[in-house]
Amino acid sequence: MIITTTHSVEGRQITEYLGVVSAESVHGINVVRDFFTGVRDFFGGRSQTLERALKEARAEVTDEIRDRARDLRADAIVGLDFEISMPSGRGGMLVVFATGTAVRLG
Repeated sequence: MIITTTHSVEGRQITEYLGVVSAESVHGINVVRDFFTGVRDFFGGRSQTLERALKEARAEVTDEIRDRARDLRADAIVGLDFEISMPSGRGGMLVVFATGTAVRLG
């Protein structure tokens, strides 16, 4: 299945719009690791814990949105968009939400 952030697929015509598809992933992040993430944020540097959680969550929502589009017999998802949120403000929870439009191609 083709998944793209653009609103078209180069060289292919969209013949039918099947509707919006979405997926979400909520991850709790280890409290002890959160402390060290905060220290890194304060002093600078990259947080491997948060990067790993983001990568896993993005992969999960991509797989899930692909499955939902397949259920609609879509050939592609166009206009894919990811939104990332940390609702607790200090880490602890990570939410990744993806939306796109399932389409059939000619």
